Amino acid sequence: GVTMAHGHGHCSCCCGEAAPGSGGDPERGAAWGLYLRIDRQRLQCLNERREGSGALVFRAWEERKDRTQFVESDDDEELLFNIPFTGNVKLKGIIVVGEDDETHPAEMRLFKNIPHMSFDDTGREPDQMFSLNRDPMGELEYPTKIARFSNVYHLSIHFSKNFGAETTKIFYIGLKGEWTEAHRHEVTICNYEASANPADHKLEQITPQTHFIS
Repeated sequence: GVTMAHGHGHCSCCCGEAAPGSGGDPERGAAWGLYLRIDRQRLQCLNERREGSGALVFRAWEERKDRTQFVESDDDEELLFNIPFTGNVKLKGIIVVGEDDETHPAEMRLFKNIPHMSFDDTGREPDQMFSLNRDPMGELEYPTKIARFSNVYHLSIHFSKNFGAETTKIFYIGLKGEWTEAHRHEVTICNYEASANPADHKLEQITPQTHFIS
């Protein structure tokens, strides 16, 4: 069938891209390719000691053990990443590599689709939270609730505490998942308005506050 052909084509293409010189499991490396889909111009890391260092931790899976590039927090142990993608992402897993000491982050909180989050916004309920183990070699994968992270155009990662040091140090953050090109949302909404589409009612259910303001 058509779907099968599509599936095969897609698979061989991924393997082909990752295979030359990757020196590891090429398929595994390809799965961690979401760093290529980050909008680097708009990527933010709040409370980074050295400006621009937060962006360095998003790189190829094969480079996860590289100790020369890292981000360290500045005033306290917290770090907050705002990660806009160039399309829609289905996020399946995260790897966090730190030092094997107290600077390693101990808690990770994920928020989806809240652009320009600040530390003031981190008081809200995260979409998912993980207690982290020290992972200097990048061996631990934290699986996300895929249903909750199936349509992510912006991911915020809040590292709220570490294992007791004054600052937090991160060498690598791996993002695993699938990427699809973004559709222009504005256009879709205009279409709904032009024709009385049953989708209108779905939109209202998603945002009840428009409904109940008296």
